[in-house]
Amino acid sequence: MKITSIKQQVKQPQRYSIYVDGEYAFSLTDNELLQQKLYPGQELWEKELSSLKIIAACDKAYQRCLKLLAIRARSEWEIRNYLKRKEYNQPIIEQTVERLHHHAFIDDKAFAVLWVENRQLLKSLSKRRLTQELRQKHIEDAIIQEVLTNDQTNDLQSLRVIVDRKKDRYPNRLKFMQYLSGLGFNYDDIKNALDDISSPEQ
Repeated sequence: MKITSIKQQVKQPQRYSIYVDGEYAFSLTDNELLQQKLYPGQELWEKELSSLKIIAACDKAYQRCLKLLAIRARSEWEIRNYLKRKEYNQPIIEQTVERLHHHAFIDDKAFAVLWVENRQLLKSLSKRRLTQELRQKHIEDAIIQEVLTNDQTNDLQSLRVIVDRKKDRYPNRLKFMQYLSGLGFNYDDIKNALDDISSPEQ
């Protein structure tokens, strides 16, 4: 078997299609192509071709994950789930996750810290709600506890921020309490916060 041509892809210029005996065989990024030292006219054994196809699949899986991570940070579980949906086999998933870890593109603790910071900035959620959300991302409880312990905000402080921000949208006290409860705050804190904003009018 012989590599008959290597062509740069039009839609993805950073990828190159490799043709073996005149037929498309696989594609690689420019970096991976250089690393594998492939060139037109190169002879390949069948075992070498099979190995290159595995490398190509890992390379594509890795690039897909980088594009996903460029949108927002992901937990390791989210990455694994994404690769499963793309129907990659387990060895490729493991290699891809290991490579992402090696380059620090996935880190569950860093993800949890960023998640808490962003959620507190946008919604000022309770620690109970944040715990639920992080568990949904399959973050380990030890990491969740550490991150939330280091979080400088507290539930009552967050609750008062939300009450002040949302009070005009919820004139009905019961519905407001239900909304705040849905954010994970406990009944006593909710009642005290609502009593505080209503007391000047009494």
